[in-house]
Amino acid sequence: MTADAETDTDADTDTDTDTDAGAGAGAVSAEKAPTVRTEKRPDGVALVTLDRPDRHNAIDLATAAELTAVWRALRFDDSVRAVVLTGAGDRAFCTGIDRTVDVPQPGSPFSMDDPLIAIGPKAADLWKPVVAAVGGMACGGAFYLLGEAEFVIAAENATFFDPHTAYGMVSAYESIYMAQRMPAGEVARMALMGTAERLSAQRAYETGLVSEVVAPGEAVGAALRAAAVIASYPTEAVQGTVRALWATREAARAQALTLAPPLIALGNLPPDRQAELFAGRARTDGYRVR
Repeated sequence: MTADAETDTDADTDTDTDTDAGAGAGAVSAEKAPTVRTEKRPDGVALVTLDRPDRHNAIDLATAAELTAVWRALRFDDSVRAVVLTGAGDRAFCTGIDRTVDVPQPGSPFSMDDPLIAIGPKAADLWKPVVAAVGGMACGGAFYLLGEAEFVIAAENATFFDPHTAYGMVSAYESIYMAQRMPAGEVARMALMGTAERLSAQRAYETGLVSEVVAPGEAVGAALRAAAVIASYPTEAVQGTVRALWATREAARAQALTLAPPLIALGNLPPDRQAELFAGRARTDGYRVR
C-alpha cells in the first residue's frame, strides 16, 4: 500500500492482517462472498456485521464498498429505524484496513485517496441511529466506524488502540474521530503510544468512548436491546435528535478533516519503510492494557 493512504493492523500474536494475498486482494470479484452481512429484524433494527473473522474483520476495498452500499440502502428502507454494527467472531470488532490492499495514489499530496473515508454511516448521509457492539480488538481504521456511531457498547474483552505511529504513519482521521468522543489527553496518549498500550473496555468507559461494558459475548445482545428501544420511538423525533447531536460538532470535525490529507502525505514514511517496521514488530504480547 502507498505511504499516502493510512493503513492499520492489529498487534496480535496469532493472526495478522498482512498475509500476502496478492495485488488483487481488494478487488471486487463476482465469485467473492459478501463480507458485510445485514440482518433486518422485525423490531425495526438492522444488524450489520463485518464478516471477515479470519482477517480480524479488516477492511479490504470490497468490504469498504459494501459498507458504503449498506448505509446508502438503509437510508431508503423505512422498515429499519435503528442499526447495530458489529464484527464477526470474538477476537476483533475491526482492525482497520487490510494490509494487503493496494490503493494507488495521485502524485500530489493535495489529492489523496483514502479507502476508508466513506465507510461510516454519516459519510453516507444516514441519520438513523447506529449503536456499535465491540468485542475483542478495535484499532486504527475501526475508528472511522466507531467515530460515526451514536454510542458504543463493549464487552469486557474489548481493547482499543491506534498502531499508526508505531509503523511510521500519521494518525490523522482516527485521532480526529476519537477527539470527538474522548478527552484530548486520552486521544493523544492512545495515538502516540501506538502498539505499546491498549485501552481496556473499562478505561474506554471511564473516558467516554464506551457507554456500557458487558460480559464477553453479550455486546451484540445489549446493543440490540438498546436499538430496539430507540426503534420503538417516532422516527422523525429520533432522526432529528441524531442530526441535532451531530450538528454540535460537525463544523470542528469538517475543518480538522481538511488538514488530514497533507498531514498524512508529509508525515508518513515511505511504503517500504512502513513495511519494514510492520514486519519487524514484536510477535509477543508485549503491550500494556490499561
